[in-house]
Amino acid sequence: MENEILKTFDEFVAAKNFAAGNDLVFLPGFKESFDDLFKKKVYTPAEIAYCEQFDNSILRFASTWAAKEAVYKAIKQVDKSTLGWKKIEIIRDKPVGQPYVIIHKESFTFKISLTISHDGDYAWAIAFIDTKL
Repeated sequence: MENEILKTFDEFVAAKNFAAGNDLVFLPGFKESFDDLFKKKVYTPAEIAYCEQFDNSILRFASTWAAKEAVYKAIKQVDKSTLGWKKIEIIRDKPVGQPYVIIHKESFTFKISLTISHDGDYAWAIAFIDTKL
């Protein structure tokens, strides 16, 4: 059974039908460097509105930043062109809803799967891009 799983995984990786990116944010360090200039440069109005609805908004800004970084790292594996931070938008339909990604770039047609987590002093995100389209 284990050999079958490893063979399937090896075939999956060899096919390279995906790109992955992840990011880990240390909240105390993020909080020290977070300011209005960074917020305006990196986040869309919808992202700011989402983050600021929470008492602990810095956690939401940090987790959204981790998500943007993870998506950026995955995208760079399939598209080397320049992509600004506001071109990667992390959206949630409700306060604790599943995040999804909007890429504000005409030629971008890939599907992205994203998950965000936080625990203690860390926020983490991982993104997968389906490249077989």
